[in-house]
Amino acid sequence: MNEKWLLNVKLETGAYTDEDNYSYTNTKLFHLKIKDGRIAEQVPCEQSIHDNLEKTDMKGLLAVPSFKEMHNHLDKTYMGLGWRSIIPVTSLQERLELEAKELKELAGSTKDRASRMIETLLSHGATHIRTHVNIDPYIGLENLEGVLSALDTYKGKVTADIIAFPQHGLLRDEVPSLMREAMRSGATMVGGLDPAGIDNSIEESLDMTLDIASEFNADVDIHLHDDGHVGWYTIDKWIDMVENTNWKGKSAISHAFCIGQIPEAKAAQLAQRLHQNQIAIMSTIPLTKTLPPIDLLDRHGVNVHLGCDGFFDSWGPFGTGDVLEKATKFCEITGKKDERSIAQSLKYITNGLTPLNEAGEQVWPRQNDKADFVFVDAESSAHMIARKIPRRAVMVDGTIVYGSIE
Repeated sequence: MNEKWLLNVKLETGAYTDEDNYSYTNTKLFHLKIKDGRIAEQVPCEQSIHDNLEKTDMKGLLAVPSFKEMHNHLDKTYMGLGWRSIIPVTSLQERLELEAKELKELAGSTKDRASRMIETLLSHGATHIRTHVNIDPYIGLENLEGVLSALDTYKGKVTADIIAFPQHGLLRDEVPSLMREAMRSGATMVGGLDPAGIDNSIEESLDMTLDIASEFNADVDIHLHDDGHVGWYTIDKWIDMVENTNWKGKSAISHAFCIGQIPEAKAAQLAQRLHQNQIAIMSTIPLTKTLPPIDLLDRHGVNVHLGCDGFFDSWGPFGTGDVLEKATKFCEITGKKDERSIAQSLKYITNGLTPLNEAGEQVWPRQNDKADFVFVDAESSAHMIARKIPRRAVMVDGTIVYGSIE
């Protein structure tokens, strides 16, 4: 049995709005008893602790739930290879052709590059990574092998979803058989990409994706860049398939720019269907595309998650790997400036967890919750998001896995 105390942890305890409509967050210091990686007890800091258990003084740092990086490509990064910008292109197809040329060249360094990416994501507070990994006729499973090896070195610090991703098309060559081999070799989810724009056959591509997922009882995450009505039709058709095969709660659509390009009434109808079938939306808050209407999706109960996507790779030279910046950018773009609305945006990078609910009541942490925290020198979650406060320490199961409190 592993027991310890974390002393002087700052937690958010409530919120209120004054007569001038200004929002405030209340915080207090607590001692948290950790038992076998979970919160066993929470007492006010005024209460003295006199037992012989290990004690770590957190020095008044604010604790927030650890972050979840929900859309990434560990295998694509140039990290560790020195600086390089990218060759501009005019279409997605052209970008894929350029990427294909360098796949064999980069495959041998996948483990090292992925490890550097994992370390970067962890340093910013992400203890879970959903990564897509190229499965294609150029390198087969080489990228998957490298990513699996990199993640193995971070056991106990980072968990992961590993998505077999047909980046260069699912309906070509031996890709379906390679996807099945990837699922037998360590991938945990089935990916897809633009059934219209890349595979040129929406129904056939979605059918193949679902066939592979059904064979391995795996969740699905489909990249969807296709715009407007084509993108909407693809999502609508996927929902039909989910309903017909009882695949409820086992899929997500990444990017989904099209939902922000159709009339609001139509988007609301689609959001209702997404909610009914528990289909999540993964966004990366890009600046060059129309965003999916995250607030509308949230109002209809759709789970929305954010991720950094690939950064510093053949697709773009920008980015830091800090998913908190995505929450900040979302607030900036959508005009969220008050304490409460900024704080609530934290849920998009924590798998739904926020210290306070929308009514300002404390809902996290609770007894028996996992002792997975990010510690920051901030006054509140809203302060951390708005100012992008540096992370001081990252904790998993009550143990610091990155940074320090010194």
